Amino acid sequence: MSRDAGGYLMDYRKAEAKDWARARMRGVTDVIIPSYSADLTRLNEAGVRHDVRRNIELGFWGALLVSEAGTTKEEYQRFMEVAVDEARGRHHLVLHGTFDTADDVVEMAQCGERAGVSALLLGYPNSFYPKAPQDVYDYTAHICERTSLAVILFAASHWNFERLHPSGFPPQVLVEAAKLPNVVAIKHEVGRPGVAASYEFFKMVKDAGVLLSDPLEANSPLWVELFGMQWMGTSNYEYWGGKVPEYFALLHEGPQDKAMQLYWQIQPARAQRMAEQNATAGANFIHRYLWKYQAWLNGYNGGPLRQPVMKLTDGQMRRLRDALARSGLEPEKADFAEFFVGRNPC
Repeated sequence: MSRDAGGYLMDYRKAEAKDWARARMRGVTDVIIPSYSADLTRLNEAGVRHDVRRNIELGFWGALLVSEAGTTKEEYQRFMEVAVDEARGRHHLVLHGTFDTADDVVEMAQCGERAGVSALLLGYPNSFYPKAPQDVYDYTAHICERTSLAVILFAASHWNFERLHPSGFPPQVLVEAAKLPNVVAIKHEVGRPGVAASYEFFKMVKDAGVLLSDPLEANSPLWVELFGMQWMGTSNYEYWGGKVPEYFALLHEGPQDKAMQLYWQIQPARAQRMAEQNATAGANFIHRYLWKYQAWLNGYNGGPLRQPVMKLTDGQMRRLRDALARSGLEPEKADFAEFFVGRNPC
């Protein structure tokens, strides 16, 4: 990525996006949640920079810049600019394309192009209620046609598309959307429990020229072996420090036994994370405060978050910290109160 007087220049042209992704998107992409000032009136730019540096230290390919944490559009634009500036071409940042309207997504995607992010994870607004699969395709194509960013499609159950397909996302929409020139990857996490839906879908699109990702890292050994999954994202893998990018690289490069040794090392924390996640599953609302805390346990900034956000309890914090210790990691031992202050308070 290079820079000129008007901002950053993308590493690829729109027509080259698929080739760029196959060549460059290799590794694990976690999340960075924005940090705020103590009074929650502005971004904490020092905290954002701290988290980008920490992400690089831990070996992640990149990070999703979370948009579902109370930022205004202007603040999210600045969030992107600060993160890209701190990364200095050493790290890839992904725009989180879940805003109130399609126009908002297009506007922020164009801001992301100027800021220098690498890709767009495309979601759907809460008020979007498609009556047919074609409606989903039309929305997806509408966004893709209006940005030059590489687009990661996102099939998730919380979009409430089960009326369109029992898996939670009509697979034919993804198959057709994969033909759009700047669609480069598909994040597929529907049809659970089990992996049959992803297995069936990955077979459908394995020759479509797009990257395939199941973000549930516990399944990654299977998908690397069967489909050569080269990029995994996006989720809060930072909860395990750098262990996920480390074992993911070893799944590809070997030795395999070392990869699986690391995989099983973090099983106590993996199981606890899943237990905490299941406790709030029916809310269709990601517990961002919990994720922020999980990152803080491994050296990230932490700090307060704006409403709306779920409450964080001492029991949750204690269980998650203890699970990391049982996994042979060294989580932050400071008083829980320090998390709500953050490492770079302002």
